[in-house]
Formats: sequence, C-alpha cells, structure tokens
Amino acid sequence: MPTSTSQPPLAPKSRSNPIRLIAIVLLACIVLLGLVVLITWLILKPKRLVYTIEDGSIQNFNLTNDHLSSDFDFVLRAYNPNKRVSIYYDSIQATVNYNDQTLAFSGVDPFYQHHRNVTRFDVKFTAHSTALPSSVSNDLQLEKRSGKIQFDVWLKARIRFKVGAWKSRHRTLRVSCAPVLGFSRPQNLKRTYCYAEI
Repeated sequence: MPTSTSQPPLAPKSRSNPIRLIAIVLLACIVLLGLVVLITWLILKPKRLVYTIEDGSIQNFNLTNDHLSSDFDFVLRAYNPNKRVSIYYDSIQATVNYNDQTLAFSGVDPFYQHHRNVTRFDVKFTAHSTALPSSVSNDLQLEKRSGKIQFDVWLKARIRFKVGAWKSRHRTLRVSCAPVLGFSRPQNLKRTYCYAEI
C-alpha cells in the first residue's frame, strides 16, 4: 500500500510588528535629540552666570519690641560671559533675610541681557514693622551694636535663553548673596560674590 507522508504546514510569513517599529523610531529620535543637544552644548560652551552685590546701604533702622522697620538698598551686577547666549529675565522676586527670617520683599522690572554683557540693577526693600522672634531680634540688636550686620539677599527669577532665533523654555534661576552692611557709610559694603543655580 502506498504510504502518504504529511508535509509540515508552512510557517506564515513574518509580518513586521508595528509596536517594534514604533519603538525603534522613538529610540532613534531620542538618540538624535541627544546628539543635537550635545553638539549644541559643544558649540556654545555655556559659561556660568556671575552675580555680585556692588553696593548696599541700610537706613532708618528701628528695632523696637521685636519689630523691625528699615530701608535696604542694594546694587546688583549680573554678568553674562557667554559669546552667543542672551538672556530674558521675565520676572524677578527678591527677599532680604536675617537668620532665615524674611525681613522684606521686593521685585525687579523685567529686562533683556545681551551676550557678554554686564547689567546693574537696584533692589530696594522696606521693612514696615516686621515682627521677629525674640531670639532673632536679640541677635540683630547685638550685631547692630558691633556696627555691622550680615544679611542674606535671595533672588528667584524666571529666565529664558536665546541663541540666534531660538528661545528656550522658562527656567528658574536662584541667586543667594550674603552682604555685610555697616552703619558707617564710607565703609558700607565690599563687593559680595553670590551663588547662582539654574
């Protein structure tokens, strides 16, 4: 009797998996974006922004019953050392503090800073009978008797970078300075370098 051998079924032709294709395309896009960012960084070679307090004064200082009234005036210097990067300062909030206690708030008008540019701006604060903890008030009074007081000036800004026609999304810039103010005007303040982070 003739014997019949059954042939194994042919395997269906493999079809391209759309999920796998999408994953490959996404991975390629991520790698390409990373290369673009790396090349841009190597071309621009961004440098750290430099901030200093150039001058400062304290006037009408009155500390009574743990309440402070005073006027503070600071001149800040912002230096952008980058060759191709300009900066939009869209909003700037500022506080003057002592021993982590906020004494007064202020703000700075928005401005645009070109590359390789130095911009100076005033930050004025007024404390109106600001209530202080007794320990902070006592320390402040003791430092005043010595003739000098160290304050903390903090800035928080929303900034954007500009390179040619390209503009970045908003970034948050934080600047902290610790100037020492004296009550004798001729030796009021030495240049104070600040710490900045983005």
